[in-house]
Amino acid sequence: MTTLGVIFSPDHPPERLHDVALAADDAGLEQLWVWEDCFRESGVAAAAAVLGWTQRLAVGIGLMPVPLRNVAVTAMEIATVERLFPGRFVPGIGHGVLDWMGQVGSRAESPMTLLREYTDALHRLLGGETVTTSGRYVHLDAVALDWPPSAPPPLLVGAVKPRTLELATTYGDGVILTGDTTVEALRAAQEPLAAGRAASGRDAAEVVVFVTVQGRQPVADIVAKVDEYVAAGATTVALHAVGDDQYPHEDFVRLVAGDVRGAVD
Repeated sequence: MTTLGVIFSPDHPPERLHDVALAADDAGLEQLWVWEDCFRESGVAAAAAVLGWTQRLAVGIGLMPVPLRNVAVTAMEIATVERLFPGRFVPGIGHGVLDWMGQVGSRAESPMTLLREYTDALHRLLGGETVTTSGRYVHLDAVALDWPPSAPPPLLVGAVKPRTLELATTYGDGVILTGDTTVEALRAAQEPLAAGRAASGRDAAEVVVFVTVQGRQPVADIVAKVDEYVAAGATTVALHAVGDDQYPHEDFVRLVAGDVRGAVD
């Protein structure tokens, strides 16, 4: 069954998150997604807060920019959150917006090399390995987590182009595709995603697609859009309501958890 989620974007103030999270949990929504856009809100802090406020809701971060974060720190944060709230955390990492990375002096000369080294090392650390590596960007000397997660959460990688799509399933457990992704682009992504799975030996991968919903779009239109993305290969569809200044997030999560979920099922 396809997982349905809703996005709480960081153009809303963080203090709004509490009521949205409680509404999502009460409504039976499966996932709530937060972002880590510069220079707005921390993804890890927001995710941990939501998990602490709620009982069953899963929380995804789409995504944490790797140039901003030492890989060992990211591993510690993910492991801590996963151990505190087992099975409810879905972390995502990615290049980040390159101009923003430049603003803080962290823009990599080769973003692909950084992401490949980082994803590989992070995946291994979360798996409980002791990691020694000396790459172009990632340097670890016998680093191991004292408290690795007993079952690591799926590590997702934000991707758009074929090389990054393949990297996401070669070194990670799946992919996050942005709200600009068309159904046709999702279909085209299946080939590089399959190549990555073949390289890693993994049988399956998570394919998370962020899908934009304009204003108070009719439920039937939302369901039709979700069905199109599912047919094209999405395992999770996270809906992002835009132009929703008159559409409180609490109403939207109830709509998705109720009418949309019932129709998609």
